[in-house]
Amino acid sequence: MQLLKLKLTNFKNYAAEQVELSPKLNCFTGLNGMGKTNLLDAIYYLCMSKSCLSVRDNHIVMQGASFFRLEGIFQTDMTEKLVAKVIPSNQKVFERNGVAAKTLAEHIGRYPIIVITPDDTQLATEGSEMRRRFLDNTLSQLDNNYLKALLFYNKILRQRNAALKSFGKSGQGSYNEALMQSYNKQMLAPAHLIFDKRKALIEKLNPVFLDLYTAISGGQETVSLAFRSQLLEHSLEDLLEQAKEKDRILQRSTCGIHKDDLIFKTENQPVKRFASQGQLKSFILAMKLAQYELLRLEKNKVPILLLDDIFDKLDERRVAALIELLLKREFGQIFITDTHSKRVAGILDRFDEDYKEFEIQDGRVSGLVN
Repeated sequence: MQLLKLKLTNFKNYAAEQVELSPKLNCFTGLNGMGKTNLLDAIYYLCMSKSCLSVRDNHIVMQGASFFRLEGIFQTDMTEKLVAKVIPSNQKVFERNGVAAKTLAEHIGRYPIIVITPDDTQLATEGSEMRRRFLDNTLSQLDNNYLKALLFYNKILRQRNAALKSFGKSGQGSYNEALMQSYNKQMLAPAHLIFDKRKALIEKLNPVFLDLYTAISGGQETVSLAFRSQLLEHSLEDLLEQAKEKDRILQRSTCGIHKDDLIFKTENQPVKRFASQGQLKSFILAMKLAQYELLRLEKNKVPILLLDDIFDKLDERRVAALIELLLKREFGQIFITDTHSKRVAGILDRFDEDYKEFEIQDGRVSGLVN
């Protein structure tokens, strides 16, 4: 799958721009703040119906504009025109060859995509929410039923937490056992589906991750990846019953799949505390590339890969290993951003691959450089 043409209107700092793209490698270079990352975000938005930077739509639309529009020409087994029409807080429509998706959930997964950014190290250094987001991003692109179950579970979880807070404010006598049992019952089926899918995903991801980490790091360290969930030991029904009093006192749901986590280790020690910066970045790169590889294998469709400003964060040896890995392992269309055009050209000229390089300045794509 390739994106052959991208057109942006009122998207962040792009008033109106159109880019003809290489089906293999595309490099966007320019100073910080010029709009390189915004181009990658536009591609991600087209595929996933949201920003990869967790930015709300009203912060995406160009200042002074009331709407933004994205258009992409994709080559799959046929040529497809995808259009996103967004009026923040009012309308969000995704049209494929002129036919609007009935729901955004229906759209997600049709155009698989992975983005790798410097902030991805937060997967290891921040809280468990980041790692659940990684699982959800992968599985939502693989399985529409997973996405539906996740949306429903999260809705019931919000309602359950709101009820617990309401009981706390109103006093102990306001606790409604029947209402809590109703929430509990509704959470069971989606929670067990989500748990089963996450557990199976890690079992598939692990050997791919280990292979990729060895390739990136040169096989110098031993690493491991494990899934942690309360549901590995008990059913959610039992957990909710056991936590009833605790939930009432703390006024929040203390057990469930929203507590799932991934455990990252290097040399049998937590990556967060014991890995060097180079090891940490190699670990996360291997994780994201394993995510890419799994999407490719499971969907039988080659995802788009976005690499944002990663060359500033890796030493030259790891960068060379990464690029060689990308070009030799049947990775598909790749988009790269960097602040130094000579650095990108110097790296890519080592490999026999065609690519396009564009210079970005103040929201304008000035044309082919190489």
